[in-house]
Amino acid sequence: MPILVLVFIALPILELLVIIEVAGLIGVAPTIALLFATAIAGAILVRSQGRAAWRRFNLALAEGRIPARETFDGAMVILGGALLVTPGFLTDVAGISLLLPPGRALVRRALAGLAGRRIALSWRVARPGSRRPDSGAAPPPPPTSGDYDYEGTAREVTDPEGELPRAEDER
Repeated sequence: MPILVLVFIALPILELLVIIEVAGLIGVAPTIALLFATAIAGAILVRSQGRAAWRRFNLALAEGRIPARETFDGAMVILGGALLVTPGFLTDVAGISLLLPPGRALVRRALAGLAGRRIALSWRVARPGSRRPDSGAAPPPPPTSGDYDYEGTAREVTDPEGELPRAEDER
């Protein structure tokens, strides 16, 4: 919830304050022209960086690699383009930084570090037989030797009398 408040309430207010300040420094007409110029420059950057990301994505697929980095870059190009279309100087700076490869590399590195810490924390917290620190509930009981496996994993069933139908018999 707090991040949504920040994005939908605080960011537009900050954008308006920055636009008013810039308009006070350079004038209203140059400020509007500058906002249009950043939108046009953003469209050109989105086009070129989007094509480059698409080429790298296809190259990774042709090489048989999983295109994780290329997919991330494509998503950041789309997000950067959306930020540049949004009127305002703060979103323009964020959008341009996502459209340029060094900016994407910084965001990628930061998000990878954050994801790594969250994964490490989840592995520490969710070990079999351990309790989650935030819930007082006991871990689930181990599987029983009943007629089914509640975890959903497959297990082989033996048919000593040959009474089970075969796949070819079911047709």
